Amino acid sequence: MNYHYIAIEGNIGVGKTTLAHLLSKHFNARLILERFADNPFLAGFYENPGQNAFPLELFFMAERYKQLKELVHTKDLFRSITIADYLFTKCLLFAKVNLPEEEFLLYQRLFDIITQQLIRPDLLIYLHAPVSNLQENIRKRGRSYEQRIPDEYLYNIQQTYTHYIKQHNIKTLYIDAGKADFLGNETHLKTIINALEKDYEPGRHFISLP
Repeated sequence: MNYHYIAIEGNIGVGKTTLAHLLSKHFNARLILERFADNPFLAGFYENPGQNAFPLELFFMAERYKQLKELVHTKDLFRSITIADYLFTKCLLFAKVNLPEEEFLLYQRLFDIITQQLIRPDLLIYLHAPVSNLQENIRKRGRSYEQRIPDEYLYNIQQTYTHYIKQHNIKTLYIDAGKADFLGNETHLKTIINALEKDYEPGRHFISLP
């Protein structure tokens, strides 16, 4: 495979972590998972977004930076591929949805300084699913603080991702994951594995699951 650093992105509940686990197992890759549960402001954000959004996003950015910065300084002699279940730009995309304009502009200045110190992925896998599917997945995984996420919030996140992906120049596999079952349907996982064996031009490349 030509890709040494792959990031997986998508909306809340779309299956990023599940796919990251499966691909890392298949390719014997180093796995980087977002430690969202460590954020002390997460539960409070869903209760009172206005009060907790800024510290929430600052904490996420600091933790993601710390985690991804290690890629620059450490090498795994036995695994040449790294798979992460998030893209660092996720910081900026969620902040754009969650923060008022003045706070977002300050946050963006910090982001622009930090992001220059990180390695960009060779390939982005973006999973897209309807909001109704996301809500079903959110209910199934049962995290108490997520159970009252409104549809409107998920729509806003979806639109922000879509706008970003249309503009950036990272090689991107855009996966229609509305009916994806990576754990139960081997064909779905195999379709993505086969897609990773090809080389792509920068931009979006649409992949349909059978």
